[in-house]
This record gives sequence, C-alpha cells and structure tokens, in this order.
Amino acid sequence: MKKQNKTGSIGVVGATAIGVGGMMGAGLYTLLGLAANSAGVWLPVSFLIGGIVAAFSVYSYSKLGMKYPDRGGAAKFLLKEFGDGLLAGGMNVFQYIGWIIAMALYATGFAEYACQLLGKSSSGWLGKAISIGIVIVVVAINIMGSKQVARAQTAIIAFELLILLSFVAVGLTKLHVPTITSSNSGNIVGILSAAGLLYVTYEGFGVVTNAAGSMVNPKKQLPQALFFSLGIVMVIYIVASVVVVMTLGVQGAVANQGHVLATAGKLVLGNWGLFITSLIVCIFVVIFPLSAVGEMASLAFLLVYAMVNLGHLRIAGQTGAKRWILICSVVLNLALFALLFIQTILNHETLTWISVIALLIISFLVELAWRKKNKRNLH
Repeated sequence: MKKQNKTGSIGVVGATAIGVGGMMGAGLYTLLGLAANSAGVWLPVSFLIGGIVAAFSVYSYSKLGMKYPDRGGAAKFLLKEFGDGLLAGGMNVFQYIGWIIAMALYATGFAEYACQLLGKSSSGWLGKAISIGIVIVVVAINIMGSKQVARAQTAIIAFELLILLSFVAVGLTKLHVPTITSSNSGNIVGILSAAGLLYVTYEGFGVVTNAAGSMVNPKKQLPQALFFSLGIVMVIYIVASVVVVMTLGVQGAVANQGHVLATAGKLVLGNWGLFITSLIVCIFVVIFPLSAVGEMASLAFLLVYAMVNLGHLRIAGQTGAKRWILICSVVLNLALFALLFIQTILNHETLTWISVIALLIISFLVELAWRKKNKRNLH
C-alpha cells in the first residue's frame, strides 16, 4: 500500500484513467433521454457545451491541485480560498449533499435499466427496492475496505468502457440520416438547458487532483491528466449521443428515457457515517423521480464549481492562474445553473427547485449550528 502512495507512483496514464473513471458515471445512461427532450437532434452539441464549460473548471482545478496537492479536493480548495469559516463550511456541507444526490441518481438509473431487462415498470416500488438494494451493496463493499473498493471500481470501469466502445462501434454501422430530419430539432434555450442537465456527467474530474501528491512532476502531469481525461470522456459522450440520435432518434430517446461519498461519511463518523449517508441516499431515491434527481445533481455541482472558481480569484496570485479564465468559468457555471434552475420553474417542477434552495439553506444552518456549538470561527 505504501508503494502505491509514494511520490512518483502515479503517471499521466494512471491519473488519466482515474479521471475517466471518475466521470464515466450513470449520468450518461440515465440523462440522455431527458436531455434529448430539450436539445432534440442537437444533443451532441449539448454534451460539447457541457464539456467546454467543464474545461474552464478543469483549468482552475489543475492550478489549485498543483498548489495544494491534497485528497480533500474541492473541500480543501474552498478552505484555502475563503478560510475556515461559515462560507467554506456551508458550501462543503452542500457539496456533500450534492454527492448524496449523485449517488441517488446512479442507484435510480441502475434500477431503470434493471426493470427494463425484467420487463417491469420502474415507477413502482420494484424500482425503488432495486435502487435501495444497490445502495446496500455499495455500503457492503465500502465496509470490506479500500482494496475491495478499488478492485470493484476498476472492474466496473473496464466493463463500462468495453460496453460503450462496443455500442459506439456497432452503432456507427447503423446510422441513418432520416432519423435526424424527422425528429425534434430543439432550440438554443433547449440546447443550453440540456448542457446544464448533462454537466453532472463531467463532475468527477476533480478526483484527479487527489493523485497530485503521488506524481513525479505534478505541475506538468496534473494538467495533462485532467485535460486528457476530460477530452477522452467528451469524445465518448459526443460519439455515443450521435449514435443515439441517428439510430434511436430523439422521439425514441425521449420515450425510453431514464432506463465517493460513502468514503467521506465513513472518514467523518466511521461506519455510522456510512450508514447515515446511505440512509439519506435511500430517502432521495424514494422521494424524487429520476428527472428531479438528475437536475438537482447538476444544479448542486454547477453551484459548487462556480464557488470554487470564484474563490480561486482570491488566491490567483498564489496559484498563477489567469484571472480571465477563472472569470469565464464562474460566469459559464452560473449561467448554466440559472438556465437549468429557471427551466425547472417553467416546467412546474416545484419540488426540484424548492429542494435545491432548501438544501442549500440547510447546509449553512447545519454548519452554523456546528460552529456555534464548538465555538469555531464564523468568518
């Protein structure tokens, strides 16, 4: 285990693999239909826009990761940017909730596909039961230890990439243009809204910064690994969405839509933290439909990354980051956040947008209560 953590044990290829694994989550499978409903045949463009917005945050993370190589990732960055006060603490609690929502998205997405294979509807309690079962399996794997988690993750990522590449390879041989001309063409607002929704499919790039301390030359290798992993994932997403649009079609995608947080909780509260975190995930699975979970996850991470990049402006002189790139990142993240948030209001998805506001408020109230109880700094 020590050999794995020593300086120089991780190269660009290894770190890139970590980044690809961090981003290639269930969001791709569960949100394609929802995004196609907004973007129409321009679904691949939405993936491209989401990736470009993520690239600005990747730049920010690469600079922060080189300056502060720490396994805390965005949580550590916020503390360095805003200090150990209520703002950084509240955003970190909200970020924790964001990962809970993402876990609920993955579990719900798996249940959608499982029910499809069984020929059953996922809208009933069977779908909920499968989702909760997935959470229990994840808890069991985490309890067994980090080695088992790493092995399971490696196997899952390899299997996932094999399936996606096979899907793309076979799909490219069956493309037909008529599907495009007969489908919903979408509009600019729909394309941008879909880009905001799909942002969650890129949110895992931050895990690469955790490996900076194990690189020979992180100042050179970390940016390469971050951008390489983002580029690989963008290409896979865009090509896969092209195949979907030109084989299944937009109407088909819409009609069939929907089909490591636990470690953080465990570090804070031991196995009880793992169980509490998983219980909250199960609550999200039971209460919210798939579309709401996907939108809430994207909204949460768009806001968190905007705040990380905003805070980066305060210490840009220390990291050597270009301020105009950070400003662009803040504006783009907030723009997609605002657009997606407004879209949920216009679509009368009251539970979704109210829940996001409530969770943000609750995050700061929890942090405030903890700081007052422990007589910690509020500023």
